[in-house]
Amino acid sequence: MGDEFYLSLAIDKAWDCQLLTYPNPAVGAVILDENGQILSVANHQMSGFPHAELNATKEALEAKNSSLKELFATAKNANELYNLIIKNHQNLLKNSTYYVTLEPCTHQGKTPPCANLILAMGAKRVVIGSRDYGKHARGGAELLAQNGIEVKLDVCKARCDELLEPFLRWQSGNFTFFKIALTQNGVATGGVISNLASRTHTHHLRSLVDLMVIGGATVRIDRPTLDARLFSKKSPDILIYSSYANFDSKIPLFNIPNRKVEISNSIEPAFKKSFVMIEGGENFLKNLDSRVDWILIYRSNEFKSMRGISLDFRLKIMHKTTLGDGELLWCKRLDLGINA
Repeated sequence: MGDEFYLSLAIDKAWDCQLLTYPNPAVGAVILDENGQILSVANHQMSGFPHAELNATKEALEAKNSSLKELFATAKNANELYNLIIKNHQNLLKNSTYYVTLEPCTHQGKTPPCANLILAMGAKRVVIGSRDYGKHARGGAELLAQNGIEVKLDVCKARCDELLEPFLRWQSGNFTFFKIALTQNGVATGGVISNLASRTHTHHLRSLVDLMVIGGATVRIDRPTLDARLFSKKSPDILIYSSYANFDSKIPLFNIPNRKVEISNSIEPAFKKSFVMIEGGENFLKNLDSRVDWILIYRSNEFKSMRGISLDFRLKIMHKTTLGDGELLWCKRLDLGINA
């Protein structure tokens, strides 16, 4: 198996937590022992929690010595886990190979520097997908090479850069994506479509975004709550995109504590926030602003005897995530000239 194969495993693992790591990037890591055996495949799961390299190192050490599991389980945070690993790694990962989708960081933030961790483990090779040009985190590849580790850069670069895109966009000011739920035959209406796992994933995203956008017609017809109850008590602020300002105040979304609700006939407020989710159906998608090119399609395993959506649209499917008996398609629009 070549480097592309192992880095592909890391890429797939990173997609499992895509967007859920906001405001951090989604990152995956794989570790092989000196004989080329896979010891761990891990990812960064949430901001403030261990980075992918730290999680992968923990799992790899536990694979080599199962008695370490109990010790590592006592760590209350990433810094404690890092220190436990530094003191108890027993050189079990000497001459190992690390595959990481993003260049290991070199700075101490909420979590420790991953490049230093890799050095401490005595790794022989590090294979990297995307380079980190961030002001504080960059320089990991150089540090590793200066300390005698063989570093290979830009493996599966296009796929890793694609994985990194939301992070770079919200760092630059705004990442807005569109979410829709569809049956197998493209029906977007007629009651609940997504399974519980898909709805929970959606609620997880709702708990993280700075703003959620919904069309006025959907609010009037569906009378939604638009909270994150399946994952968190934190609910997103709402922008109702509508030319009509009068809505029934008894609609549940208006009665969520600590929430701001704005009604506007312009979608521009969405692009003034860092991380924004638009939920909508066929009409919203048909007239979607061209600045929104990431589309998340939660596809159920059902067919419905209703009309499916009808659009002239070209998409690239970047990744598929299995959610119970449904799936999430991570898509990117290719026809960016069809809407202004």
